[in-house]
Amino acid sequence: MELLTIGAFARATRLSPKALRLYDELGLLPPARVDPVTGYRLYAPRQVERARLVAWLRRLGMPLVRIRHVCALDAGAAAGEIRAFWARAEAEAAARRDLAAFLVDHLTRKDPAMAPTPPALHLRYAAASDPGLVRASNQDTAYAGSRLLAVADGYGAGGAPASAAAVGALRRLEEDGVPAGGLLNVLADAVEEAERAVYDAVGTGFAPEAAGTPEAAGTTLTAMLWTGSQLGLVHVGDSRVYLLRDGELFQITHDHTLVQSMVDEGRLAPEEAASHPQRSLLVRALGGGGADATAEMRLQDVRPGDRYLLCSDGLSTVVPGDGIRRVLAAPGEPGRAVRELVALANGSGGPDNVSCVVADVVTGG
Repeated sequence: MELLTIGAFARATRLSPKALRLYDELGLLPPARVDPVTGYRLYAPRQVERARLVAWLRRLGMPLVRIRHVCALDAGAAAGEIRAFWARAEAEAAARRDLAAFLVDHLTRKDPAMAPTPPALHLRYAAASDPGLVRASNQDTAYAGSRLLAVADGYGAGGAPASAAAVGALRRLEEDGVPAGGLLNVLADAVEEAERAVYDAVGTGFAPEAAGTPEAAGTTLTAMLWTGSQLGLVHVGDSRVYLLRDGELFQITHDHTLVQSMVDEGRLAPEEAASHPQRSLLVRALGGGGADATAEMRLQDVRPGDRYLLCSDGLSTVVPGDGIRRVLAAPGEPGRAVRELVALANGSGGPDNVSCVVADVVTGG
């Protein structure tokens, strides 16, 4: 079998000699033979296909360590890994797209020549939290005020004080002023305060060794801060925010659960998620169990007539989306919608605590 010089192999694979030397050093694409006298690298023609795969995966932006893993798999398993990698890349790109949109909107609002005069808007709101029909205690906390809407779902032996501490840390935002253009910065600081407050409330519940034990206490936190023209969203965990706009219902948060990450990566079908035994295992939360405390934050555009629902998973796991939409779309004040949603959850067995906050964006004083 005739071997190819590194130059010929580079031309055949569209990889530079520099890249080939790096891949050799990493054990990703070692040459078939190295001349013992000259040190020249020589490659076999059968290595071209693997090299082209490496080149394609690099064009996808896949890290070299993961490429080495993919190249060691059979075709079917390698395809699954590529599918999972690209699903994650698309999710990250969507988050960057949202950030870019926020920055454009933020800078536009700072330009007097471009910023439109918004209509006078305010919120009408209601909140309720119910233990459900099975749990002996309520570890949820729900809050609604003229500026702050929040739901937290505690877990573990200290779940109730954890959720109360997280929401309590944000309640100062009802009184504090928010600098123009600084809404997300204010929320970022508030989340750090909430994390410290949860730590103080549950103590050793933050210890990694407590994972999977009753001491692994913590909470989700999903909140929206109203400035009079914008809503800032902060979200960590599997509580949710829904938006009813023009009769259509949209889930505008992403569940931070192991099962949802498996769906995102193509490892689990969406219809399988609801019955998965680990569907409630959080990968992000404030508190113990080793979960990541990183919160999602962004600005939410608002329109008169919008209706927002913040809820714990005690509602979303037992009441389907069409049932939620039917209640939110019915005429009536937020208080009525909150009561009906809690009743729906309990009517479906009430297996968990259920908390709801409903807020309407309305014009006028």
